[in-house]
Amino acid sequence: MPAKRSTTIPAARTAARTPAGAASRRAASTARRPARAGTRPSGSDGAARTVTSQPWLHQKGTVIQEFGTVRQFPIGLSYDARMYSCQRLNQSLADTQILYALYKKHHWLMRGATFYQLHLLLDKHAGEQLELVDQIAERVQTLGGVAVGDPRQVAEITAIPRPPDGVEEVPAMLSRLLEAHEMILADAHDAAARTAELGDDGTNDLLVSDVIRTGEMQAWFLAEHLVDTPLVQA
Repeated sequence: MPAKRSTTIPAARTAARTPAGAASRRAASTARRPARAGTRPSGSDGAARTVTSQPWLHQKGTVIQEFGTVRQFPIGLSYDARMYSCQRLNQSLADTQILYALYKKHHWLMRGATFYQLHLLLDKHAGEQLELVDQIAERVQTLGGVAVGDPRQVAEITAIPRPPDGVEEVPAMLSRLLEAHEMILADAHDAAARTAELGDDGTNDLLVSDVIRTGEMQAWFLAEHLVDTPLVQA
């Protein structure tokens, strides 16, 4: 008759099945590198390096270019011209980001009988302003500068006043947008003229062809909604 098998679980296996054992295993697996990794030649010397699909998380680094500085690019513009253009463009960039946010805020909070058309119009204008944000930022980078991108830094730089946190009346919403447009346009006209004097034709073209013309068109559409005119009887 065959011997009866023992049902006693070894102590090591018992410990591994306890909650404490499971936690220990999890900690150990987290601490070590991913198990599935291979090697492949690297460089002309044929030395092997480890290859893994595990992302390298929680990395920190040093700032490699400070805000307010420009790198030297071979684009035929002097350091002074590029530095000045980046300063003016970053002001326009900060104000345009705030204008975009104002458009979205008022698009969401629109009220009253003109809700539908203004809801759509403000969203259209917001999309056009967002395109300008990208164009201005990329011009700063083209000149070797650092584009302002963090909303907290944008709030420190912008000249556009902060609106109330709540909902304003519709005419006040539109007036606030028009005032922001006028501030951006006045600054853009001055910046366009001065960058042209410094020979920065690219920045001048961006300000005139995109920032100014887009802003003027949007201001016209908004202003017409504030004309108090009869709808039915003259």
